[in-house]
Amino acid sequence: MSGFSAAFLYLLVLVSGSCLVAESAIGVNWGTLSFRKLKPSTVVDLLKDNKIEKVKLFDADPDVLRALMGSGIQVMVGIPNEMLAAISSSTAVSDLWVRQNVSRYVVKDGVDIRYVAVGNEPFLSSYSGQFQSYVVPALQNLQQSLAKANLSGYVKLVVPCNADAYESSLPSQGAFRSDLTEIMTQLVSFLNSNGSPFVVNIYPFLSLYGSTDFPQDYAFFEGTAHSVTDGPNVYYNAFDGNFDTLVSALNKLGYGQMPIVIGEVGWPTDGAISANLTAARVFNQGLIDHVLSKQGTPLRPGAPPMDIYLFSLLDEGAKSTLPGNFERHWGVFSFDGQAKYPLNLGLGNKLLKNAKNVEYLPSRWCVADPTKDLSGVTNHMRIACNFADCTTLNYGGSCNGIGAKGNISFAFNSYYQLQDQNAQSCDFDGLGMVTFLDPSVGDCRFLVGVTDTGSSGFGTGPRWIIIWILIIGGMWVFLI
Repeated sequence: MSGFSAAFLYLLVLVSGSCLVAESAIGVNWGTLSFRKLKPSTVVDLLKDNKIEKVKLFDADPDVLRALMGSGIQVMVGIPNEMLAAISSSTAVSDLWVRQNVSRYVVKDGVDIRYVAVGNEPFLSSYSGQFQSYVVPALQNLQQSLAKANLSGYVKLVVPCNADAYESSLPSQGAFRSDLTEIMTQLVSFLNSNGSPFVVNIYPFLSLYGSTDFPQDYAFFEGTAHSVTDGPNVYYNAFDGNFDTLVSALNKLGYGQMPIVIGEVGWPTDGAISANLTAARVFNQGLIDHVLSKQGTPLRPGAPPMDIYLFSLLDEGAKSTLPGNFERHWGVFSFDGQAKYPLNLGLGNKLLKNAKNVEYLPSRWCVADPTKDLSGVTNHMRIACNFADCTTLNYGGSCNGIGAKGNISFAFNSYYQLQDQNAQSCDFDGLGMVTFLDPSVGDCRFLVGVTDTGSSGFGTGPRWIIIWILIIGGMWVFLI
């Protein structure tokens, strides 16, 4: 039997069983924009130990997909927005993408890819329509490519949308933005024809962060003094109100019963006043309990979302801070796979289990030498924070209150760990020194780097050279 025939036979067996209609579940987003990443195999073990059976990726990284082979975890792979133009313009390009990123992995003992996310929030208003015209043609080409690979009945195409795709003052009046009406009609018709859900990202935190008038208790699930009355329905939390606004928008297009998946939802733990461990735990636990209670929402009573993917699994220290300093701190786990707070995912474990066998660098830190004059340290700090993550030092961050010398030490150490604790990286013209005493203060953690990673940091290679040229030339850059 050929390899293709064997793969197809395996799919027929799989689809004919109970796996075709998966039960609702709590999944996670696994982002990989980190300076130092855990080995993919370590992350897959972390998922399995916590009985997380669904994971959403933002690309189709072959190292990640290889690590997921044989795991039994259901996977949503992603196509970045920047690839939509090419895929929309050529079936040859979409055929190649499917061969390289889907069909080669969906084999016996392979990766259980259930969804392909075509773009990521491509209709975001801040993109000013940059990707809009590519989405539906890309979907059509990819659907043909999946059909050629005999996968169109099993792998579903979806388009994760930001909640700014629809708007309303009350949930019952929800409608898609006027500039999206035509394309959304095409999109939901396509999704409906192919048995795909509507995927939406909902972030009550961003509503709270972006508006001083937004009532804080309405962002959570513990009751509110600011409930919203909408005819016969009363909303006690922002998540339900947002969800039902989408239900109303879909209903106006004639698809009010379309299944909905929450592609991203979560709460950051650092980098802003409202971003902290306590708030993140209360929000995520409240969300999980609310969804698993099967209470549903006023417009869909007893029918919670199909699936919810928490954002996110791990902190990502290399993400852009353009939305805010909190952007690097959404993880339920820190960058090294250690749980930040107690959380019951409702998946069998009462508490989160930490990543196992993580290999750390030696327990040593780089700090400011207390015997030296630190008045000329500004440029050194700027360079260190251009490379490493210093967002916790900013207003609202967990390290904001450690004082000027503490700030310097934090910046020095962040850079030192990123450089694998290379002795020269703690020099800073003689202003730094290595200590074996953990300088962490309260919730402000001075991190130690990990070594079980597939990358070697930014110590060598063309990108490093280019950035140093920019720095020498006086152009301060932030890695994104």
